[in-house]
Amino acid sequence: MVKQTFLIGFMLFALFFGAGNLIYPPTLGLEAGTSFWPAMIGFILTGVGLPILAIVAIALIRDQTSELGSKVHPFFGLLFTSIIYLAIGPFFGIPRAANVAFEMGVLPSVQAGADHALILVLFTVVFFGLVYWFSLNPSKLVDRIGQWLTPALLIAVAALCIGSFFILQSPSSTPSEKYHTAPFFSGFVEGYLTMDAIAALAFGIIVVTAFKDNGIQSKKALVTSTLKAGMISGIALTLVYGSLGWIGAKMATQGNFDNGGQILSSATQLVYGNFGLLLLGIIVALACFTTSIGLTVACAQYFARTTRFSYKQIAAIVSIASFLIANLGLNQIIAISVPVLVAIYPIAIVLVLLTFLDKWFEGSVLVYRGAILLTAVVSIYQGLTEFGLEMTALQPWIEQLPLFSVGLGWLLPAVIGASIGGFIDHSRETF
Repeated sequence: MVKQTFLIGFMLFALFFGAGNLIYPPTLGLEAGTSFWPAMIGFILTGVGLPILAIVAIALIRDQTSELGSKVHPFFGLLFTSIIYLAIGPFFGIPRAANVAFEMGVLPSVQAGADHALILVLFTVVFFGLVYWFSLNPSKLVDRIGQWLTPALLIAVAALCIGSFFILQSPSSTPSEKYHTAPFFSGFVEGYLTMDAIAALAFGIIVVTAFKDNGIQSKKALVTSTLKAGMISGIALTLVYGSLGWIGAKMATQGNFDNGGQILSSATQLVYGNFGLLLLGIIVALACFTTSIGLTVACAQYFARTTRFSYKQIAAIVSIASFLIANLGLNQIIAISVPVLVAIYPIAIVLVLLTFLDKWFEGSVLVYRGAILLTAVVSIYQGLTEFGLEMTALQPWIEQLPLFSVGLGWLLPAVIGASIGGFIDHSRETF
């Protein structure tokens, strides 16, 4: 069982490690400069710690993700979970991964003047054909990803990082304004924005199912095994994030960069020349491919359980829908996805935290409802403003909330809502 735990942990690492996770740490390293380590520690706490907590939370409720929201109301649990799967699956997450793989892995080698739209269509046909094939038999997912794709991904990342350690010797720069006064907290918020805690709600089912297929059925054993696999994944993610962030810190004097992709492209060229572009293309393609497989499997497993369609039918629908949306282009996908993710992410975090605290308030429905209601008011407001909608009546009130400016304005309302719910529930019992 030790071998299987390691394989599942490696699989989980590959599922988490998408293109976004590849390009965020270098940006943090470049901007944090000499404040790199406190910023990176904050990033790891939320970029690695929160997703692992979410995975364990799924094990606690025995792989039924909708149960995270059913304490609020059964219909809310079904609706919110469906929205999460659609958002990180065929609507946004999977098409975005395919587009990033195309733009960072394919476009750099395409000749000027070529028809990019046609090349994207051809690329996505192959990409989603392979994603569908790998997703057809989820019981083999651990072997296919954990045993083959993850080692290939880790070897490619290690080649980039080890080469960079020998070649990149420039001193780190002065921290940007963002990381000048509170680098730990800025890194903490940056890790929260990776959105991996939402993906963990989907990947948790894959992990728990994999352990069940290996004969583990008791709740205690499932939670323990899931935690071990999560720790293996977390250690690998921490090492990779730290290495990629260090590369970003050492690239500060090498030019001006708009994003982490440009930082890594320049770094790989400095270290390996033109071969570096091929190496980066392999890393990005594998990272996006494994994440897309995991999200397809998770969506198919969930909707096969909640609808009348079979697993294979759902997997085909997800692959086709992802293919169509991917061909809208990366900018259009991001423009629509960011507001939706901003709206649902805080709600998902609160549900995960309440799952771990459940025994302290004896699973009170009113605690769940109070916390989620006030969290949703703030997060939906933020999502709608991201869409460009102005709500002048709410704006003065919500934007005065503590930590609103750093994306955590929902935190105090969640605590207040839970407290009010707990007080009402206690009063009912008393009287």
